[in-house]
Amino acid sequence: MPSKRFKKLPSKTRDLEANTFDKLIPVLKQNCTAKFDESLDLSLQINNKQKKNEISIRTVINLPGGTSKKIKVGVVCEENKNQEAKDAGAEIIGGDELIEEIKSGNINFEKLICTPGMMIKLSKLGKVLGPKGLMPNPKLGSVTDDVKKAVTDAKSGQVEIRNDKDGNIGVSIGNKSFTDDKLIKNFNAVIDALEKEKSNNTIKGDLIKQAFITSTMGVSYKIKLGKSI
Repeated sequence: MPSKRFKKLPSKTRDLEANTFDKLIPVLKQNCTAKFDESLDLSLQINNKQKKNEISIRTVINLPGGTSKKIKVGVVCEENKNQEAKDAGAEIIGGDELIEEIKSGNINFEKLICTPGMMIKLSKLGKVLGPKGLMPNPKLGSVTDDVKKAVTDAKSGQVEIRNDKDGNIGVSIGNKSFTDDKLIKNFNAVIDALEKEKSNNTIKGDLIKQAFITSTMGVSYKIKLGKSI
C-alpha cells in the first residue's frame, strides 16, 4: 500500500507533455520528500533494433558535476605500481594474490582496474567477473598502465553507460542536493556521450527513442530530448 508521503506526490505524470530537463529540475526537487538525499535517475530507451545488427552501447563518461557515490576501487598490478595505486586512493591493491582472492569469490570492490601486463592472468576469471560487470576493459579505460588516472577517474564522477538487451539505459546524474547547474552539466554530458556513440555506429533515425527522469522515491517525468542550457 502506498505511503502517505507517496500519495501526496503527483499522479499520472507520464501523461503530461514532455518538458526540457532544466524545466523539470524544480519539480523533481519539490517531489523529493524522503528524509534522505534522493538521487535523480535518468532512464533512456535507445533505438537498438536496426536492420543489419543490434546496437550495443558500452562506454564511460566523467560527469562534470561529479557524483555523490563513493566507489571502492580494486587494482590488479605489478608490485612497482602498488604505491601509485595507493596514492590515487585505491582501497584493494595486489597482484597474483589478489587474483587468487577474486578466483575464490572474494570480491570486495565495485570497480576493478588492471595493468596490461596482469590482464593475461586476470582474463581467465571472465566467468567470475563478467556477470558482475567488473571485468576490466581497455575501451573503458580500466586496462591501463596509467593507474593513477584510472583510479582518480573512477572516484571523481565516472559512470558507465550500457544498454540492456531491450535497449534500456539507466544512470544516476546526481542528487537533490546538487545545484541545478551541476545536474544540467551531468545531463548534457550523458546526451553528448550518446550522440558520440551514434556517430560511431551506423544508426538510422534517432538513437534515443524516449527519456524519463525520476528521483529515488519520487515519480517519473518524460523529458523533451535535447541538451539543456
